[in-house]
Amino acid sequence: MSSTFFGLNIAYTGMLASNAALNTTSNNIANVQTEGYSRQHVTQQAASALRVFQTYGCAGAGVETLAVERIRDQFYDFRYWNNNAKVGEYDQKYYYMQQIEAYFDDNGKNAGFKTVFDQMMVTGIQEWLKNPNDTATKQQFIGYAGSLAEYFNGVAGNLQKVQKDANQEIKLKVDEMNSIAGEIATLNKQINTIELSGAHANELRDRRELLIDQLSQIVDVEIQEIPITDSNNPDRETGANRYIVRIAGGQTLVDGNDYKSLECVARKDYEKVNQSDIDGLYDVYWGDGQKFNLYSGALGGALRGLVDLRDGNNRENFTGTIEKVGTDGMGHSTVTVNVNQHYLTDLNKCNLSDKGGIINLGNQEFHYDSWTYSVSYDDNQQPVYSYTFTISDSSKNGTLSVTNSKEGKTATIGNSINYQGVPYYMAQMNEWVRTFSQKFNDIVTSGYSGSEQGIKMFTAWLPTDDDQYKLPDDKRYDLESYEAYTNRVDDLRAKRQEELEKAWKDAYMTANPGTTADDADQALQNDAAAQQQIANQVAAEEEDFKEQAKITISVGMNDTTNDSYYMMTALNLDILTAIEKDPSRLANKKQLGDGAEQNDLIEELNDLSSDKDKMSFRGSSASEFLQCILSDVALNSKRAQVFCQSFMDIAYTVDTQRNSISGVDEDEEAINLVKYQNGYNLACKMVQTLTEVYDRLILQTGV
Repeated sequence: MSSTFFGLNIAYTGMLASNAALNTTSNNIANVQTEGYSRQHVTQQAASALRVFQTYGCAGAGVETLAVERIRDQFYDFRYWNNNAKVGEYDQKYYYMQQIEAYFDDNGKNAGFKTVFDQMMVTGIQEWLKNPNDTATKQQFIGYAGSLAEYFNGVAGNLQKVQKDANQEIKLKVDEMNSIAGEIATLNKQINTIELSGAHANELRDRRELLIDQLSQIVDVEIQEIPITDSNNPDRETGANRYIVRIAGGQTLVDGNDYKSLECVARKDYEKVNQSDIDGLYDVYWGDGQKFNLYSGALGGALRGLVDLRDGNNRENFTGTIEKVGTDGMGHSTVTVNVNQHYLTDLNKCNLSDKGGIINLGNQEFHYDSWTYSVSYDDNQQPVYSYTFTISDSSKNGTLSVTNSKEGKTATIGNSINYQGVPYYMAQMNEWVRTFSQKFNDIVTSGYSGSEQGIKMFTAWLPTDDDQYKLPDDKRYDLESYEAYTNRVDDLRAKRQEELEKAWKDAYMTANPGTTADDADQALQNDAAAQQQIANQVAAEEEDFKEQAKITISVGMNDTTNDSYYMMTALNLDILTAIEKDPSRLANKKQLGDGAEQNDLIEELNDLSSDKDKMSFRGSSASEFLQCILSDVALNSKRAQVFCQSFMDIAYTVDTQRNSISGVDEDEEAINLVKYQNGYNLACKMVQTLTEVYDRLILQTGV
């Protein structure tokens, strides 16, 4: 049979259970405003019944308080983390695209492209047409042109500031990831220490998942929690867990008590990817020296948004097929790469670094110091475009060497990033500046001012000297034609044949003393075998003639001779100093014999802004540059805004669903407070009732 005091023990367990529930409710109410806190509840069950050997069989033994557990649904956590990565990505893109949009905007309050360009090509041209040879009018027009140059200088500078800000924020995000990873690893150890004893580390788990919330906005996350079993008894779980955090498509950041740190390393000045890139862009490495892939398609979060803004090239990175491997006159390896993409065949669109960089040849990285752009023609009269890279010495490349095995493989520089970031907009401005300057300079240099030949107006300033580029026509790849190329090949072939014939004649005259040059010439005409030998040798050197006939433009850190339009960018566009000092040298007429007031050349300049046959930019006229760029900027800005708001709405919905399960509801806790208070009071009432029973039984029975 049950103990006489069995009922008192049952009431006591009820008091303990209600007291635990009241304390848990109090804790919930205290943390109603705590970020990341999960509502807790007491898990209890009926105590095992006792067999009392009575007719009713077993007697209930009260209640057992098993644990204080938090209420959390991992499904909503995973949904929130996946969506949060998109929120972080598009929030960054929207923030920076607003800045870029403001830089290009021309709303009347700030002097944008249309305002400045119209001042030059409408107001300036119209005034100049009235007084074609007036020095003051020419000076005014040159001043408007200077404003256009300053506009591009300013916008390019602002875009570089955007790139610098995004680059610095990448470092801040990486540092934040390291801090979060270290704290998660510490929490993992603390949680396992507590839960090995059978308790639940509720608050520590809440803190850990709050950190994952923060991390998921920086980078995409994947969480895995694996129970740790007894090595001697694999079927028995110890209560501890192996908590793994993976980022960027599966790269392990935290594994239990261990975590990997990330480090930002600034690129050297000879490791630039784009001509317009600022110095010191960061690459990210793991603590063990392995490179962290910032350009992985699986990368998400704010880090993805920042990388896209900083490095986005609209998938227009350098890529081609390696044609041959050779050496230059200094013994350095050279690699010739054939290309066919429109943004590489047209050097005005190209954005390759002019300070050296890193090129990937058949999945091996090499440093290069300089490159040469070449145009030739094949047997079908089709142009062949190629780049020849001069590979750096071993101090940069380590023990790597370029071998002939690379021929036929793919060469790439940078990464193909499907987003229009700062490099894309810089390349667009550079293309317009180069194209417009070439066309404008071609017109003014073809004409005259008075009795003097016209000179160029647009140029670019040198980055290291107080000087300007000369931009000679012999470095103009855009003037190349099949006829000009074949004429150069024919000239080289004829020159070589003349050299070989002279060498044969000299040898004949030496072997036959007393013979004259005419005798030697006649002897060669009579010697069919000698003529055939010379012809064969000339034919054998045909490829050399074709190579020498190529139009080449050299660019690189070791090339001080480059003076081509490729060196002109939106950042360094300038007006020729000579024409600023003497505006009268600005041409206004086409023919030397025309009168001083002739303005036919000015009319041609006027057509340059609207005639697509004279200048075309993305299928539009020169004056429509702003529409082309703003359409890209506005589209990207609006897309970022829409997606950011959309994913934020989803985040709010998921978080609301998550809080409906895990969050503390004040009304519900108030009801629980009354419920558990009544339970505690009833348990106390039971103790009081039993006290009276025991008092009657012990003190008054049998007296």
